[in-house]
Amino acid sequence: MLELRGIPVSAGVAIGQVFVLDDQRRRIARRSVSPELVGVEVQRLESALAASRDDLAAVRDRTRGELGDEAAKIFAFHIGMLADKSLTGPMIEMVRREGVTAEYAVYASLQHLAERFGSLGEGAFKTKVDDINDLAARVLKHLIGETSSRLAAMTGPCVVLARELTPSQAAGFQRGRVLGFVTEAGGKTGHTGIFARAMAIPAVVAAKGATERAASGSTVIVDGDSGAVIVNPDEVTLARYRRIQERDRLFRLKLDDLRELPCVTLDGVGVELLGNIEFPQEVGGVLAAGGTGVGLYRTEYLYLAGSGEPTEEQHYEAYASCVRALGGRMLTIRTMDLGADKYTQGQSENPERNPMLGCRSIRYCLQNPGMFKRQLRAVLRASALGPVRVMFPLVTTPEEFRRARFFLLEVMDDLADEGQAFDRAIAVGMMVEVPSAALCAEMFTPLADFFSIGTNDLVQYTLAVDRTNELVASMYNPASPAVVALVRKTVTAAAGARQGAGIPVSCCGESAGDLEQAMLLLGLGLRSLSASAPALPALKRLVRSVTIPQCEAVVAKASTLDSDVAVQQYLRDTARKIIPEAFDGRSVE
Repeated sequence: MLELRGIPVSAGVAIGQVFVLDDQRRRIARRSVSPELVGVEVQRLESALAASRDDLAAVRDRTRGELGDEAAKIFAFHIGMLADKSLTGPMIEMVRREGVTAEYAVYASLQHLAERFGSLGEGAFKTKVDDINDLAARVLKHLIGETSSRLAAMTGPCVVLARELTPSQAAGFQRGRVLGFVTEAGGKTGHTGIFARAMAIPAVVAAKGATERAASGSTVIVDGDSGAVIVNPDEVTLARYRRIQERDRLFRLKLDDLRELPCVTLDGVGVELLGNIEFPQEVGGVLAAGGTGVGLYRTEYLYLAGSGEPTEEQHYEAYASCVRALGGRMLTIRTMDLGADKYTQGQSENPERNPMLGCRSIRYCLQNPGMFKRQLRAVLRASALGPVRVMFPLVTTPEEFRRARFFLLEVMDDLADEGQAFDRAIAVGMMVEVPSAALCAEMFTPLADFFSIGTNDLVQYTLAVDRTNELVASMYNPASPAVVALVRKTVTAAAGARQGAGIPVSCCGESAGDLEQAMLLLGLGLRSLSASAPALPALKRLVRSVTIPQCEAVVAKASTLDSDVAVQQYLRDTARKIIPEAFDGRSVE
């Protein structure tokens, strides 16, 4: 039995067989396939080689046009290597003779060739090593990209272990087939963790050595509450975690009883609970969990989960589906938050060195007006079907908000000229997720119809902590005094807007669904929380168990503590006293 530790990002316990997702940038483990799948592996290999040659031909032609024939010869050499039967033949033969996976045959063959070139004394031969490594990465990229089909072909449920998972890979998971996942990279509020919470599957990130120390087919336990990853557990440990699973199941059944009850505090203050979604089919889960609408529709998954930019009609169908499913309840659509992700950086001719501080979110939209307007057209068309709000992400200055709203007005005029129906009075809001927006919140209140505080990025930019970097993920603290001060300032500005009438303000970051953070947010004055559907029942239980003065006292006490660890422990202890069964399932012995 081996126990690894990581960062828990999605609650619950998963027990199942390991499926290791290889990464083309690291060593590929030798794995065998059953005899009946050898032909499939050969076909995968031949298809990957052909696709790689096509890629290289396009690069060669583009290079010839931009840099001339001499530079293009580099890629002609690469194409020649992949067309050389003396190189590709042994790969195919290895799959047939030894029954290994296509990716291992590519890795082993090209690694051996690179070592041979590298061992030669001549510098000209050693330079070929980079060419070979580049070829290996290109072919393996096509093979690794087929992981979703390999998952679909598995005979039973599995727990996925990977160096890292992109949102598009996570989007390829079949519900019910993937029980949970573990990655070696990442942080608590990365997109992949958000996806895991939306799917309600346990997940742990930043678990060093997970893919190297667990073989496919072995048994693993993923504890999404503590961050433990237990490989080849003994019978005593298995029995203990199965009892934990049963405790969790019973707790969820108790929460179901609250579904139809109002979400009000003990002193009668109403709190709005909304859902965060990535896909239209999640709306049903939000409503079933007691949500009264959607507070955040992350539309970038329309891009990340597909092979290219979605059309206006694809946008519209997704939004219209949500509106219909909500049946008159509010849908809040966030325009695409792209630019810091692998999708856009991978497509860029000149990837940014630091995309988190670069052309992302609303900046990316404003620099790609055609793409932006296609989305806005679909949003407005969907607004004719039912209540819809639109909000812009990562706004840093009033000028950005004005420019984004100007694009919306232009699209309105276009639709009106075409005779298309839409809600001319659609509410237009903004995410408050950078310190500049929070510090100058009063400047935005005449412009925005509502605020939504995105704590994920607000914490990241305030504390200068990359939320996906496992080396500093422990420093990511939503209860930091600096973050608390920015949230308080935003809520105060919203309350005092429009001659004291105020504008709505909610929190749609991951903190909103965290029982340990929710009391803090309520104490700071928030009365609308938006979280993933699985978090809503426990959140309602918490709201119905506290008073607002009690929450304000939590804020006051937390503000006196001088360390992040002390604040986090205090919040956890406070929440445990109120809902002990949400935390005590681990103490089953």
